[in-house]
Amino acid sequence: MGIQQRKEREKERRRQQILVAAKRVFLYKGFSRTTIEDIANEAELSAGTLYLYFKNKEELFASLSLRILQYLVIRLEEVKAVMENSSNDRLEILKSAMYDVYDFDTASIINMFHLQSSEALRNLSEQLLSEFHELVGKSMRVLTDIFRDGINAGYFINSAPESLANTYWCLFSGVVLWEASKEFMEERKIDIKEALNFAFDLFKRGVLNNPVR
Repeated sequence: MGIQQRKEREKERRRQQILVAAKRVFLYKGFSRTTIEDIANEAELSAGTLYLYFKNKEELFASLSLRILQYLVIRLEEVKAVMENSSNDRLEILKSAMYDVYDFDTASIINMFHLQSSEALRNLSEQLLSEFHELVGKSMRVLTDIFRDGINAGYFINSAPESLANTYWCLFSGVVLWEASKEFMEERKIDIKEALNFAFDLFKRGVLNNPVR
């Protein structure tokens, strides 16, 4: 391995070290109360070193979200492919995929939902903001395609697929954020999946073209 390759590998290792530390601190203290110094201490690095990799805590926060968004796109594309050759319950397949995304990195998906609704997006670099928007847009396009295919197959009610996709996403993000906030305020463990299951079942009753399926 050459000197340049070793430098690149060390740079990526250090970047991942910072991200792991940031994830722990954000989870414990929340975004607003977390400082770069907090993350640097957790990573056992100087604040100056962190600024070599990320210009502010918003970029750290967003970088954690990119990984979960990439996984979301992968799972939604898998759902779309499976549905084309399956007679199984499409919404159950989709629900299972959303649970996979939630389980893949629960802390990061909660952070991502907070990021989407915060002013932190204004402080991102143009490149990072572009990546974030691209992945969010792609995930919503695939989710829209899933509902469009279901409508064309006569499985879902004849409605705007974009509206169904937006409603489904709002349902998912809203329940996760609300239940996570309750867990924090009440200082007790809450079964978020139980709440999600109830919400998804209500959605299913409203969109199925033939509810007895």
